[in-house]
Amino acid sequence: MLGFKSLFRIKPIEKNINNNMKLNRCLTATDLTFLGIGAIIGAGIFVLTGIAAATQAGPSIILSYVLAGIACGFSALAYAELASSIGGCGGAYGYAFASIGELIAWIIGWDLLLEYGMDAATVSMGWGGYAQNALQAIGLPLPHALITDPFHGGIVNLPAVVIIFILAYVLSLGVKASSKFNKVIVFIKLFVIALFLGIGAFYFNPANWKPFLPFGMQGIVNGAGLIFFAYIGFDAVSTAAEETKNPHRDLPIGIIASLLICTLVYVAVATVLTGIMYYPELNVSSPVAAALIKLNYHFAGEIIALGAIAGLTTAIMAMYFGFTRVYLAMARDGLLPKMFVKLHPITRSPRQLVWFVGGLMAVVAGFFPINQIANIVNIGTLAAFTAVCGSVVVLRFTRPNMPRPFKTPFSPLVPLIGILLCLYLMSSLPRATWTSFCIWTLIGLVIYFSYSRFNSVLLTEEEAINDVEITPKARNASCTS
Repeated sequence: MLGFKSLFRIKPIEKNINNNMKLNRCLTATDLTFLGIGAIIGAGIFVLTGIAAATQAGPSIILSYVLAGIACGFSALAYAELASSIGGCGGAYGYAFASIGELIAWIIGWDLLLEYGMDAATVSMGWGGYAQNALQAIGLPLPHALITDPFHGGIVNLPAVVIIFILAYVLSLGVKASSKFNKVIVFIKLFVIALFLGIGAFYFNPANWKPFLPFGMQGIVNGAGLIFFAYIGFDAVSTAAEETKNPHRDLPIGIIASLLICTLVYVAVATVLTGIMYYPELNVSSPVAAALIKLNYHFAGEIIALGAIAGLTTAIMAMYFGFTRVYLAMARDGLLPKMFVKLHPITRSPRQLVWFVGGLMAVVAGFFPINQIANIVNIGTLAAFTAVCGSVVVLRFTRPNMPRPFKTPFSPLVPLIGILLCLYLMSSLPRATWTSFCIWTLIGLVIYFSYSRFNSVLLTEEEAINDVEITPKARNASCTS
């Protein structure tokens, strides 16, 4: 009979991984930085900036991005410390397992699977919409039945399914090939953004910044709350720890550099956009395109569509990648079935898992209207951020002498601030989001107490140790009698 203490089993940080289950170490700090940029900068930069400026902050949306970046920075520093000292492909799940215990780690891992899977499936639907716009531009639009789910009068969202399977093929080739593909798409995305900035800078009108604080200081805070989730994605970098050549050095660089670069990009776009157009005019579905059209650059639609498609592609791939790595880590620990986690002998990638996960996401993206529950992604991410910051605090007390190649500055103050910020943002989410989150967590607990708890690798190891320790005593007792 398993006792209460078994729920808080701690996984040893030094735990060895079977050679047959080891991933390929080939990523550099540059690869990780591009992975983070690909995950953070999506199509939202072409939409969210204008809407937040028009409805929440006005031109001071620039400061909102800075504030949101700082808020994410507290969690990013915690991620950097744990990624460099603990590593592994489980990200926040692995950090919680090494510091807080198995049950909390399971909940975080289960929530991460929801975050990554739902995010990838949801974003693929947005990708499908932009792909349809591109097809219409060249006179080859798909029929309505092939771009809409059955709940809205269609048959399948075919573009969403297609992009998932394309990325499944890319990811199945191995992490190095996936990294090269990601770099190419990120370059396209950054080129489109640079083109917008290069054109818009010549038409900047300071008069559009008057007043700079139309909604007051509270507008900056409200704007930061609205665009905070534009930064979500850098946590996917931590799941590549086991595939990094020099994780102690490269992981902190990848996590922090990608967040800094993306903050600068967001601030630059917000600066130019609000300088081209007066902020009330930006409350449209494509404010960046609207700004370029106002400047008589009528090829803006094609430019923005290209940037949005590139942004969404890398965002989907980063979330897809993160899902497979978290599942792999949980399966290694015995908490999830191992039937799909066999690694390919050449690429060292979990091909079966990649295609299995891709099939699940394709079904969801192609046949279900998941936009209504996409907010669960936000609460799942914030829960993971909270766990990571908490893990830093716990390990500072329980493992004070643990090697830390990168240390969170002013710890435990910085991670504690990160916890408070995450909890504050979670408290502001709608009740429906909390209800969905609780239902998902409850399903996870049922699985844990009926399967995972009894198949945990740590449980098996504990039983083996007990056999070694108890059996000789039992023999001695029987001989004495």
